[in-house]
Amino acid sequence: MKNGLKGVIVLLVIVAFLGLTVFSSYNGLVVSDEAVNSAWSQVENQLQRRMDLIPNLVNTVKGYASHEEKIFTEVTRAREKLIGAGSLAEKAEADQQLSGALSRLLAIAENYPELKADANFRQLSDELAGTENRIATSRMDYNNVVQSFNTKIRKFPTVIIASMFGFEKKDYFQAEEGAKQAPTVDFSSDSQ
Repeated sequence: MKNGLKGVIVLLVIVAFLGLTVFSSYNGLVVSDEAVNSAWSQVENQLQRRMDLIPNLVNTVKGYASHEEKIFTEVTRAREKLIGAGSLAEKAEADQQLSGALSRLLAIAENYPELKADANFRQLSDELAGTENRIATSRMDYNNVVQSFNTKIRKFPTVIIASMFGFEKKDYFQAEEGAKQAPTVDFSSDSQ
């Protein structure tokens, strides 16, 4: 009888240990998954801030450089593409296009000293520069929590729990091909 009772107690301890391991691993995965979602929300928050600044910046530049219609159209299209993007990959691609168009828009301002002296333009440019820095920081933070999550779901024994409950690898926010190259700004007579 004593051996049977010892066997039941050992079995109960093993089952309790396994149960605690499953609960602990699952809860850790939920916390990590929510951290990824929160970090992505911060990226989207900063992208939205930039999109809100763009119409004001474009309108300010339009007042000084009305003949630069091509760049205004590019910025508007890139902004609309980012607004309509669904997946992380689509948002990353649209974000890169918008960044390039904004760079060209700000380069145009270099040709208009009176625009650079305009207080509204300076304020919008400063806000946009600050937002670009926050976007870069948010992307980095997002990629860090994605790395942590992806590492966690690949470690043993969490990999078993992750597959049981459907936790899957998250995508990193990556720059588009060619993003390392500076955008081309052409002030030749045919573009004006």
